[in-house]
Amino acid sequence: MSRHTHPGYRPVVFRDASAGLIFLTRSTVATDRTVEHAGGTYPLVDVEISSASHPFWTGRSRVVDTEGRVQAFERRYGSSRGRR
Repeated sequence: MSRHTHPGYRPVVFRDASAGLIFLTRSTVATDRTVEHAGGTYPLVDVEISSASHPFWTGRSRVVDTEGRVQAFERRYGSSRGRR
C-alpha cells in the first residue's frame, strides 16, 4: 500500500450550533480550529444540525402536507378507479 495517499484519520470534536451538543469522534475532515475537550486539544468542526437538533430524531417535526400523494394525484388527474 502506498504511503501518504489517504488523509489523516484522527479524533475530531463536532459541535452542533443549534443544540449545543459536543461529541468526540474520528474523522478525516480538515479544519484549522481547535477546542479543549475531555482533557485534550482536538480539531473542531461546527455543524448546523445533528441528531440532537434534527426534527426526525427529536420528534418536533410538523406535518406540512395533510393530504396524501395519491389523493393529490387523483384530485388533479381524476380517479382511475373503475377504469381499465
